[in-house]
Amino acid sequence: MISSFPKLLNATLVTLKLVSLSLIFGIFLGTFFAILRTGKNKFLKNFSYYYSYVFRGTPMLVQLFIIYFGLAQIEYLRSSFLWIILKEPYWCAIIAFTLNTGAYTSEILRSAFETIDKGYIEAGQSLGIPKNKIFYKIKFPIAIRQSLPAYSNEMILMLKGTSLASTVTLMDLTGVAKFIISTTFKPIEIFIVAGSIYLFITFLIHTFVKLVERKLEYPK
Repeated sequence: MISSFPKLLNATLVTLKLVSLSLIFGIFLGTFFAILRTGKNKFLKNFSYYYSYVFRGTPMLVQLFIIYFGLAQIEYLRSSFLWIILKEPYWCAIIAFTLNTGAYTSEILRSAFETIDKGYIEAGQSLGIPKNKIFYKIKFPIAIRQSLPAYSNEMILMLKGTSLASTVTLMDLTGVAKFIISTTFKPIEIFIVAGSIYLFITFLIHTFVKLVERKLEYPK
């Protein structure tokens, strides 16, 4: 367990990069689709709904396999500039994780947008504030504050979900743990160390979100 810890710690950097990039891209994607979902355009609302429905209704592992193995079967993609990205397991994992977390994030934000007290919006309109400023200055900050507890769960789920990256040859924390096990034949000891690292990162995420919640809570 002691000898494997440095190797697993180095692999943790890959896991952290996967989580960070996926969440950053996913929050932008989720916000975009949440705005479409709460808009008035019926086509865009339906498009946003089915995007969320498909990616929340299918396993992340299947999505990862379709992007990594499935898209490689399309000859057009193999001869296009997109192949520079799609041939790399790292970027395929980022795309799959981003699309997945984006779907969940869009639902979290949509729910937050729809539960905002209409009085805030009406107050902004009565002051003559433009619609775009009402969104950025009133609706969006309130939605972020209300969605933090649910989004913290999504962050933790994404952290655990990145363990699937090992199935497409990425040497993340789980991938390196499997490799060490294949040479030492000590699965329990190695997975205890790997699980402890995941648990510690989860603790950091939970603590960070709690601090942000305290920072954003209304003054009493």
